[in-house]
Amino acid sequence: MELWIPITIVAAFMQNLRSALQKHLKGRLSTGGATYVRFFYAWPFALLYAFSLNRLGGYAYPDWNGKFLLFCVLGGLSQIIFTGLLVWLFSFRNFAVGTTFSKTETAQIALLGFFLLGDTLTMGAVLAIAVSVVGVMTMSAAQTKITFKTLLSALTEKSTLIGLASGLFLGGSVVSFRGAAKALEYDGFVMAAAFTLAVSVVIQAVLMGAYLLWREPGQMTAVLKHWRWSLAVGVAGVLGSIAWFTAFTIENAAHVRALGQIELVFTFIASTLFFHERSTKLEIAGILLVIAGIVLLLLFVR
Repeated sequence: MELWIPITIVAAFMQNLRSALQKHLKGRLSTGGATYVRFFYAWPFALLYAFSLNRLGGYAYPDWNGKFLLFCVLGGLSQIIFTGLLVWLFSFRNFAVGTTFSKTETAQIALLGFFLLGDTLTMGAVLAIAVSVVGVMTMSAAQTKITFKTLLSALTEKSTLIGLASGLFLGGSVVSFRGAAKALEYDGFVMAAAFTLAVSVVIQAVLMGAYLLWREPGQMTAVLKHWRWSLAVGVAGVLGSIAWFTAFTIENAAHVRALGQIELVFTFIASTLFFHERSTKLEIAGILLVIAGIVLLLLFVR
């Protein structure tokens, strides 16, 4: 088994855990504040991870350059903008349509990776990604009680365009972080990923912190006040980010995000076995398509 595969599965699991922990902050922090904790409480651990690799693991720090820094800034900004667009979607009456179209991010990552980094895909990988994207959109449509006819009729609506844009910026962040790690031209992937993560999360903490101080000054106090749950979110988030960044550094980002859809499988299993939630036929069809896409990806990507 190629190393990026188990690393991606760990990343998806930790992302699931972080999302679950963030739910405990709902009602205590604004959307911006709840989003910010993943950066504010993560950057010290990201720096500590890179420092430990240097001092204990013997990995030399990379020689950074302007291209690396540009990709880090673009990646950090794209991830913040993605979050903002997704939140904006909820202010629309038909936000469910836009949210469904935001699930096209894996396909957009494949296109961005090709145009910006020259990452190519085999026809088998394209098929696998297409199947998984259809599966994710099917699940989203089933959970939000909308039909494919509604999706087609809403192609030109504002919420649809915002949903597509949010997927684009999420894809842009992923491709930018991979581009940053590659720009280091470092011999090895562990420190390259760790250094990219450390620089990127510090940039995000500074940028979003400045925004909160400007637009929601009271939230900074609330972020510090609710430090226990926020710290848990930060730790889970940085562990997930370490795995994501490492996987992105090793493998084509489109492959990584496609396999990362296994997060939905984890959620589906948990809701069925532990919470005894009933699923619709459309949700089951969606999850089967996601699983089929993952299996195809593992068969075709070597």
